[in-house]
Amino acid sequence: MSRYETIPLWNGEPPYGEGTEPKQHPTLTLYPAEGARGLVVVLPGGGYGGLAGHEGGPVAEWLNGIGISAVVLKYRVSPYRHPAPLADASRAIRYARHLAGEWGHSPDKIGILGFSAGGHLAASAGTLFGIGHPESADPVERLDGRPDAMVLCYPVITFGEYRHHGSMMNLLGDDPTPEWRNQMSIERQVGAATPPAFIWFTDDDQAVPVENGLLMAQALSRHKIPYELHVFEHGRHGLGLCDEDLTARAWTQLCEAWLRKQGF
Repeated sequence: MSRYETIPLWNGEPPYGEGTEPKQHPTLTLYPAEGARGLVVVLPGGGYGGLAGHEGGPVAEWLNGIGISAVVLKYRVSPYRHPAPLADASRAIRYARHLAGEWGHSPDKIGILGFSAGGHLAASAGTLFGIGHPESADPVERLDGRPDAMVLCYPVITFGEYRHHGSMMNLLGDDPTPEWRNQMSIERQVGAATPPAFIWFTDDDQAVPVENGLLMAQALSRHKIPYELHVFEHGRHGLGLCDEDLTARAWTQLCEAWLRKQGF
């Protein structure tokens, strides 16, 4: 697989297709960095209804610029529902672990980075992961789906009081049960095996309230999971790499330093 080559995520039909929605074909696009120790799976946001282009390829290229390989995951969105997106994210982690030797990174340095609803998916992958299916005929599926680090950029976290309602409906349907809302409120799913996290937000985000990040940080703190939380005073939702003249532009330098501490 060469630079910027895009490949199918699944062999054959992906799981959790209902047979009624338009076909979506999850893919991985590789952005390798020479001599990279780690690789990060990039999940663009889009409210589980689309995928924002500026939160995909440009972010992978930034990671390359700091010596980290990346893959951009095109995961399934509405009308597909949970657990289809999570299955795609977990598969991407396993795929990166399976091909670590071929792609030139360490199999124990697989991170995940997501924006907005992609941040919810990244946090889901870091808390609701599977440890692999040793009986599977597919060698990819035998591997651990836990990421080794999470970068959560203005993430949707909760489906409670501070939820982003559109993301919740796209993922769980128009009238999800309280049980489903609790299950997919990720602050409730943090546990001892959750990987370290880097979280950033802007305080005046008008789409996804900063309380999402605060709830996640509190949950990580309760379980003694290492994390960094950065809240910048100003900035609209969906900043991505933040080309605007805002203090939030510092998130990339802060994240780079944090990733170095994680061994990437």
